Amino acid sequence: MHFVLEVEQEVDGRWIAEITDLPGVMSYGQTLEEAMARTEALALRVLAERLESGESRPMAVRIDLPLAA
Repeated sequence: MHFVLEVEQEVDGRWIAEITDLPGVMSYGQTLEEAMARTEALALRVLAERLESGESRPMAVRIDLPLAA
């Protein structure tokens, strides 16, 4: 599975990171690194829950980070 992590800086200075292929996987952070780390951790939790519930089968996962990171 291949996911792309997208980031954007909000008007208030916070960063938001999101993986659009995984609904609900988005996190804010005071720094770019914090937002990306939180989103990656959330994505892994979502995928683990899917495996545990039998929604998907085990597979390799790759999360591409933005070039600005």
